[in-house]
Amino acid sequence: MSWELAEVRELKEGRYVNIDSEPCKIISINTSKPGKHGEAKARIEAVGLFDEAKRSVVFPVKHKVQVPMIDKRQAQVITVMGDEAQLMDLETYETFQMPIDEEFKGKLEPGKDIQYLFAMGRRKITRA
Repeated sequence: MSWELAEVRELKEGRYVNIDSEPCKIISINTSKPGKHGEAKARIEAVGLFDEAKRSVVFPVKHKVQVPMIDKRQAQVITVMGDEAQLMDLETYETFQMPIDEEFKGKLEPGKDIQYLFAMGRRKITRA
């Protein structure tokens, strides 16, 4: 399992939450006061980690949501082949290929260490 349950009231800006089965980083949380017969609600605005799409949801503050387990790891660049890079994880020595984002094209060189995110079976380069 690559996520855990947490109540909406426990979430904070800068942390992560699953929205539509997509891990997202929380940009803002606004809570409303409870009504006469209702309960307080929270509006969460977040950006997807992998697709960078903006999402917003409204939940009661007692509602349980999925919080993805985000793992920040180090890897070494083995080769760069066009838009893909072959990397080796520096902890497990596993080799894998990843697409290179536009912001990192031209910055990756063989032998250089990078940082990447691993969440819900997917990877993304965060720092070169």
